[in-house]
Parts: sequence; C-alpha cells; structure tokens
Amino acid sequence: MADGTIKIDGRTVPFEKGDTVIKAAYKAGVDIPHYCWHPGLSAPANCRMCLVDVEPPPGRPKMQLDVLRWDAGKNDYITVKKTKLIPACQQACSDGMSVLSDTSEEVAVARKEVQELLLLNHPVDCPICDQAGECDLQDYWLEHDRTKKRMMDEPVHKPKAIVFGETIVYDAERCIMCTRCIRVSEELAKDPVLDMRQRGNRNEVFVAPGRELDHNYSLMTEHVCPVGALTSSHFRFKARVWFLRSGRTVCQGCATGCNAHLDFDPRDNTPYRYRPRDNEAVNGYWMCDKGMLSYPEAHEGRLENALVGGEDAALKEALEQAAEKLSALRSLRKTASINGEEGAEPSRIAIVLSAQHSCEDNFALAYVAKEFFGAKDLFVARRADGEADGILMVADRNPNTAGVSLVAETLGFATPRPFATLIEGVAQGRYDHVVSLGGEVDVDANKAKDKLSRLKAFVSFATHEGTLPQVAHVALPATSWAEAAGTYINKQGLRQEAEQVLAPRGDAHPAWQLVVALARQLGFALSWKKRADILALLFPAPSDDAGAHAVSQNAPAQLEVQP
Repeated sequence: MADGTIKIDGRTVPFEKGDTVIKAAYKAGVDIPHYCWHPGLSAPANCRMCLVDVEPPPGRPKMQLDVLRWDAGKNDYITVKKTKLIPACQQACSDGMSVLSDTSEEVAVARKEVQELLLLNHPVDCPICDQAGECDLQDYWLEHDRTKKRMMDEPVHKPKAIVFGETIVYDAERCIMCTRCIRVSEELAKDPVLDMRQRGNRNEVFVAPGRELDHNYSLMTEHVCPVGALTSSHFRFKARVWFLRSGRTVCQGCATGCNAHLDFDPRDNTPYRYRPRDNEAVNGYWMCDKGMLSYPEAHEGRLENALVGGEDAALKEALEQAAEKLSALRSLRKTASINGEEGAEPSRIAIVLSAQHSCEDNFALAYVAKEFFGAKDLFVARRADGEADGILMVADRNPNTAGVSLVAETLGFATPRPFATLIEGVAQGRYDHVVSLGGEVDVDANKAKDKLSRLKAFVSFATHEGTLPQVAHVALPATSWAEAAGTYINKQGLRQEAEQVLAPRGDAHPAWQLVVALARQLGFALSWKKRADILALLFPAPSDDAGAHAVSQNAPAQLEVQP
C-alpha cells in the first residue's frame, strides 16, 4: 500500500516509505534516464544522468546557482542563474512533492551535456560491440543528444580486452565508471574484488591484485553494465541481439527457481544466453553463474530419438515396444490374465518421478501409475545436492523437488523415496517393472546400470542421454524445459510458469503427452488433450501466469477413464 504520492511531470506516482524519486518512477513505469542507479543496488549518484528539477514547497524560492555561460553577443562568458538540479536516485519522496523531468528545459540541457561528456573519450566501435542494440549510451544519445562529437583531440586510450576471470572480459575505453559492477561484487556477492583507480578521464575498473573475478555472480557484473565495457566470454561475438528473441522461463539449476529470460535465435532454434527476469519474491534482479550458464542444456546431450534396446527407433515403434514390455500391467485392476500370463503384482512395480521435470509431466505419470498400473511405490530421480552460497544458490540442484512431493501428496502416495532405495529393491528382487521419468540420478551410474539391467521391463521418459535411458529397454524422448510450457514449484512453495521458448528437437514431445500416448497404447483412454487438463486436476484454484503463486493443496477431481 502506498505511503503517499508525488507528481512527475504532472503524473501522479505512488511511493512507499524510503523510496527515492527514481525508485518510485521505476515501479510506476515512468522512465527517468540513468546509468549508475540500479533497483537492486545502492545509489552512488555519480553519473548525474537522472538529474531532475524538484519544485520547492509553496512560499519557498527555488534554489539557484551562479554559473558561467557563453554569450555570443559579448563574445565572452557571463554569470547567469541556474536552477540547482537534484539526482533522482538520491532525492527521497515526500507526499505532495512535484518533480519536473521531461518537461524541464534545464533538465534537458543537463542530460545532453552529461551524455556529451560521457562520449568524449568513448570509442565509437558500435559495429563490433556486443552491447550494440541494447546499449544505454546508444539509446540516450538518440533521446537526449543527437549531436556530433565536438572534441577533435585524440581521445584518452585505456587497456582493452582485459581478462578479469573465466567469464568476464573488460574494455576500459568503453567504461563510463558507473560502478555497478563494483557494487554487485560488494553488495550482492559479498566479495569486493573489483574497485576503481586513477581519477577523472583516467578512471578504470581493476581486479584486486592476486585475485580473479571468480565469485558466483561474476556474470551479473556484465548483466548490469549499461554499456559494452564488460562482456561475457560465453556470449562475446556469438550473436547480435536484434536477431534474438526471448521467452520467459524458470532456471533449472536449483530449487530457488530463478525467473529468467532465455534468448535464442529463431533462425536455427539455438539458445544463446540466460538473463535474470525481475521477481522480487524469488530472485530479485539476479541469477548465479551456474544458472546463467545452464542454457546449453536445453539442446546439448539431448535424447532426440526413441531408443529400443539402445538402438534408434521410430517413436511409434518405441511406443508399441514399451506397451508390449508393460503388457503384464494391463490387468492389474481386474486381476485377470493376459495372453495366458498373470498380471504383475502392484508391489513389484516401481514408478520413478523426476525433480527435473515439470509438475504436468510428474502428475501424468503418477496418475497413470495409480489408476492403471496399480503401483504403490514412488521414487524420485534427481541431481545430487551441491553447495549452497547463502545468496540465491541452494544445495538442492533440482527445480521441482517440491512439485514432486505435491504430486505424490495430491494423488495419495507416500513421499517418494530416494533412487538409491529403488536400486536396493531391484538388487533384492522386490521390483521387476520400472517406469521412470528423467535421466539424471544421485547414485553411482555404473551401479545403477548394473542393477536396472536385471529388470523384466524398464521404460524411461527422458530429455537427455543420462543413466536411465541408456539402460532402459525402451527410452522415449521428452522435450526439455525450454521446449514445452511447464509448471515448477520452488523451495518457497511458489508455483511458477515457464513458457515454451524453443521448438522441440527430433521426435521429442512433452513427457506428459508421451505418458498419455503410452497409456492409450496399453488400452487406457485418457481424455487429456492439453496441459490445462492436467493443471485443472493438480491446481483446481484459478490462476494466472504473472509469476509466482501459492500452491494449492486441493485433491484433484477424478477423470472418467475407459479401459
């Protein structure tokens, strides 16, 4: 709830206690140009691009300064009065305050002069700069300057292509000394490895002696850079931003579930980078390096075609083979024989859900397991835990651990057990049929392959060429998180929607669609035709896709299913 309102160029803008003028404007969608200010960092007010004219209270005169200005008629400088402008990033809001930004001639002159000053020594190398197309210097020059460089002297030259660390390359000539990168290291990463040296037009950013820029948020220094001074070694010279398109997705690196933009080239369906998507309830304005660099997993190491006995097969053939392998499960509910063979006992069937897959994928498999296979034992495939950093990165390296638990609870299953327990059960002969989702497991791969190879029937729905599809009798290719819309629940219990960004590769389909296709091949006619049919069962409460949502714990309605 707003604590008051201010006026910016006559427009009423609400603010909360502690907001500065630029923060209130930012939240209201009012643009005040800036370089050094960032909503997630402290405000040093050193770029002066956000200068505004703050109207004094009634009865008070405006604060003015004496300045020298060139008089062409007198051919000399004369002293004139000028309104004292205030940095919007430092000016606190007070109820009823009136601010002039775009409507003030003095503000316009100040912004033009700041822009010209920043460009005096800046190299005009836009054609080869990775920031071209999304550079604040370019945008603000068009908006506030549009004049040719007047300085004819040789510009100041500084170091170029300096390697700060494994991920960042620095060009000091392009740097405008906004200090955002320095503040990211100190305030976000808690590792003040960057600083500024020299003075005036000799300023440059440097790395502490004996150190590299190697903390978990080094790529955030490049992300916040408003110009092309800091570039990512992974994106550098790889693509032009005007060829890229973006989709809203959820980082798969850990259970934080950072909101992200996945940038890709639609001409070849290739992702080129991740960028954080602002969500103050989840990740604020940030992502860690591991998450930022996880985008290649959307298309590398993929299971693009079905496998039968480890050999490539057509998807239709693979579905038929999977149904044949699982044919003993058809009669579970009627306990009748099929082709003279008794149906497998439910206690000998294991279902493996995946903490890497969406709620829709997990729900489809768990639902079929309960209603048609009669399975009672759920297990979970997941990545092994890693190290938490106390900022964004948590030990759980899976995006949907909470989603798996919710699916199991909603359908009346016990909490899914670790994958290692399944391996022990298979070794002891308790299970001979396994249907799994996902490919990565948190156990020794060779041990898992050895034990799982003893099964009578093993069908795997997998995105990547991991441990499980390699040993499965039939492996069916599932889309990656970037190739299908999906729902994920993070460590806070917030439900988040990820859009489909890329076109599916090869024969890959969303895993829930493959589950439905296999169920129909087995003679179980599910009526699900779209993702919303599953969401209506798992999350009966109405929702939108505006970000994070509280998780509904209501049980799903029953489907009319014909065997």
